[in-house]
Amino acid sequence: MRVWEENLPEVKVVEPAVFPDPRGYFFESFNADRYRDAGITRSFVQDNVSVSRKDVIRGLHLQNPVQQGKLVTVLRGAINDVAVDVRVGSPSFGRHVSVRLDDRNHRQLWIPRGFAHGFVALTDETIVLYKCDAPYDRASEVGIRWNDPEINIDWGVVEPIVSEKDAAAPLLRDLIEKLPRFEG
Repeated sequence: MRVWEENLPEVKVVEPAVFPDPRGYFFESFNADRYRDAGITRSFVQDNVSVSRKDVIRGLHLQNPVQQGKLVTVLRGAINDVAVDVRVGSPSFGRHVSVRLDDRNHRQLWIPRGFAHGFVALTDETIVLYKCDAPYDRASEVGIRWNDPEINIDWGVVEPIVSEKDAAAPLLRDLIEKLPRFEG
């Protein structure tokens, strides 16, 4: 397993060892000891699965004050997965990273607490698994507009498919009071 940070502190890309053979392949999608050694120390309490068609954008989402870290894995298809640092006072506040995750590279993205998450599906029937370190809490849900010009994410999609809720989400600058604080 290889692990590296992707231009934002604490956001990690995990590339598990994959063992192919004539039947297909095998890999560990999670091993608590290995992930802890790689700096992903949170315990996971909830798994979520989403299925999306090509050009669907989901996000940007986070929870506060009941925060949630996510380990994101693509089971089928491909996504560009995005993490945005939204911790008020962080030196990287408002910056984002985008990482391709797919069912061929088997990479995962660790998105720690204090970061918003979103992705664009690059294929039809894209299946994404999120391991979460806290349960979903509707009262803590915060959405940031997917096309916020200050964040400036290049989703690479001409005609995105976005939920009404995500399309109506506020801009980052209008959410400062609802965002987590940097504790660095």
